[in-house]
Amino acid sequence: MARVPLLQLNEISLTFGGDPVFEDLSLVVQPGDRVALVGRNGSGKSTLMKVMAGLVEPDKGDVIAGPGISVGYMEQDPDLSGFATLGEFAAHGLEASEMYLVERAGEGLKFDPARPVETASGGERRRAALARLMAGSPDLMLLDEPTNHLDIEAIAWLENELRHSRKGYILISHDRAFLRALTRATLWVDRGAVRRQEKGFADFEAWRDQVWEEEDTQRHKLNRKIKAEARWAVEGISARRKRNQGRVRALQDLRAERAAQIRRQGTAAMALDAGPKSGRKVIEATAITKAFAQNTILKPFSLTVQRGDRIALVGPNGVGKTTLLNMLIGRETPDSGTVKLGTNLDIALFDQARAQIDPDMSLWDNLTGDPDMRVSGKADQIMVRGAPKHVVGYLKEFLFDEAQARAPVRALSGGEKARLLLAKIMARPSNLLVLDEPTNDLDVETLDLMQELLGTYDGTVLLVSHDRDFLDRVAATTIAMEGDGKATVYAGGWSDYIDQRGQDDFAQSVVKSRQAQGQEKPKAAAKSGLSFTEKHRLEALPAELERLEAEIAKLEVLLSDPNLFSENPVKFQKATDALVERQAKLSAAEEEWLLLEEKASA
Repeated sequence: MARVPLLQLNEISLTFGGDPVFEDLSLVVQPGDRVALVGRNGSGKSTLMKVMAGLVEPDKGDVIAGPGISVGYMEQDPDLSGFATLGEFAAHGLEASEMYLVERAGEGLKFDPARPVETASGGERRRAALARLMAGSPDLMLLDEPTNHLDIEAIAWLENELRHSRKGYILISHDRAFLRALTRATLWVDRGAVRRQEKGFADFEAWRDQVWEEEDTQRHKLNRKIKAEARWAVEGISARRKRNQGRVRALQDLRAERAAQIRRQGTAAMALDAGPKSGRKVIEATAITKAFAQNTILKPFSLTVQRGDRIALVGPNGVGKTTLLNMLIGRETPDSGTVKLGTNLDIALFDQARAQIDPDMSLWDNLTGDPDMRVSGKADQIMVRGAPKHVVGYLKEFLFDEAQARAPVRALSGGEKARLLLAKIMARPSNLLVLDEPTNDLDVETLDLMQELLGTYDGTVLLVSHDRDFLDRVAATTIAMEGDGKATVYAGGWSDYIDQRGQDDFAQSVVKSRQAQGQEKPKAAAKSGLSFTEKHRLEALPAELERLEAEIAKLEVLLSDPNLFSENPVKFQKATDALVERQAKLSAAEEEWLLLEEKASA
């Protein structure tokens, strides 16, 4: 017997004043579907979800829910007007006998149902909206960034609830671990088209790269065909004018086809300049403490941060991670103990509240109005890592178009606001990068680029995040804040912390979640003596060594030309500098490989 679809979109088209967001889009959501909805920031993921929820009316086409099917949508910015408390909002539409569902969700998601709406933070409002959706248990759940503002413990609770639910759901999330654990199909929004693959997010990147490779091949073939036809047109059209007008029209059609191709949006041209090196000892905290009224945030805690360290702070919301971070960088004073900052520090801060950007100002004014970026006498230029650059040109490097430059920041999506803040902090050199919840709202490609930049950043990184995958890829040391003022330092990232602290209730809830899906890290990796980050680095080094050796060989061949210096001294100097640089990198990489191999063997 054929299943009745939960939802159908038939030939949907939607335009917001410019290029179409979607055109002739059709898709079907079946009962039990567990779908990742992915795409670049600004590609239309949230818009598509709102079309599914009936909140945005398409220009043409039909949105059809199955008979008796209920569709629930979790908004990023829920409207709580008309409700006195978060619990009242979350319980709206439920019977009195179902109130326990709100209390249960409130406990798992960590929000207080009695909290008055007017005093609730944005994160508390989002958790109340998520609790309302989970308690209502519609046949199809549409979840737009549900893990934002959740700590790792609450994410584990939500992951477990969705895994055991029989309802269908579609997820938008930047959290790779969350998507890998829960999804069995993927919808990919890309340049106005939506593709579907019957595999979960774990297979998305390989699929995406294959599609892009095929596109590049087809574009190359089309370009060659156009060149051949254009050559024929120039050389032979005059002799065969009457007989070959059809071929001329075919050439025009080929050119129109190429012009109509929508090229992929590039990745943001992010770059980090570590500037002058800091002293070897960056931060020395000795027996620092902190309390607010009767709430102990931190019992005596000591830490030494060396240049080049990658340190992550993890723990439940409200435990004091940001407070500790601010004490370590001198923005907040401890109740007792001392914090000494090293010499020659240039600190760049990415704050989770995005307080460094004014929502009522335009993107242009947010950059040109910053005294650290302003160029004297140039209203349209800013200083970017020591050199003047046109403000629009710099914004384009972070994937903003010229029209957005004069628009207010409040019109941006969450991911676009994060990119704008990254543009501000990356414009000037720094040697201590402080990232407080940087991953919220960023797309997969931007996260990939940020991880790559942090891997090669010649400075120190302090990080607060609830993104387990990001923590594993970036952190070499983890400070776990476990409540009641306790803070413990562990080697490695999130997975290493879990392995070392397996009996802790907070960690154990996530361990059980991973065991349920067969994803628990093999014990052999833990026994190797390497952290999660070091293990991946050891696996990547052979390819890096091979690449450096190949580049050195090419440069040596180039420099072996006896006439190069006299004929092109600039090229000779650049090649010489490049050779010295790559030889130094090869030596460092070989030394790193030997050390990691010895550690793994031990």
